[in-house]
Amino acid sequence: MTGIHYRHPAILANMAATLDVISHGRLELGIGAGWNEEESRAYGIELGTPRQRSDRFEEACEVLTGLLGPEPTTTFKGAYYELSDARCNPKPVQRPHPPLCIGGSGEKRTLRTVARFAQHWNFDTGTPAQFRRAREVLFEHCGRIGRDPAEIRLSAQVRFTDDPAEAAASAGEFAAEGAELAIVNLPLPYSPQVLEPLAVELAKLS
Repeated sequence: MTGIHYRHPAILANMAATLDVISHGRLELGIGAGWNEEESRAYGIELGTPRQRSDRFEEACEVLTGLLGPEPTTTFKGAYYELSDARCNPKPVQRPHPPLCIGGSGEKRTLRTVARFAQHWNFDTGTPAQFRRAREVLFEHCGRIGRDPAEIRLSAQVRFTDDPAEAAASAGEFAAEGAELAIVNLPLPYSPQVLEPLAVELAKLS
């Protein structure tokens, strides 16, 4: 997952296409509007206001899907990005392009962008009830543009502390609300010892 303001989306598209080729079509491109003010300030990269970030992100999604898609060239003119007969060669293996994963739950802008561009939506923080609300809003956005919500994979992040059974129960609660995938955030320091008991508890959900 990368904030779109760290790289020009045309550069990111070429990087993504290369990675998709060398991985034989296994790439899933996680992108977001950017949020880390401290890091952006430290790097001298302008983060912008929430509205600017959302506007820039929507433009970036258009650039990415254009360059990664089947058309040989992409021309685009926006407030943040401008392309003129731009090429992305070689093209990625996946068609029409590698799936885009967008995280977040902002009802007015983020979920609307998910409905327009994403193949995977990740609910990054909150309760199962909040996930259900965001999912309903996402489906409403899909309905307004005539997109089938089934085209978008739904996932939720689950926090793991020291109880594998608790993490598995949380994953099950999100699944009951429609999540198809749980992304478990492991605690620092990372240790492989936590994986087996966690896998045992998660297997009980299937």
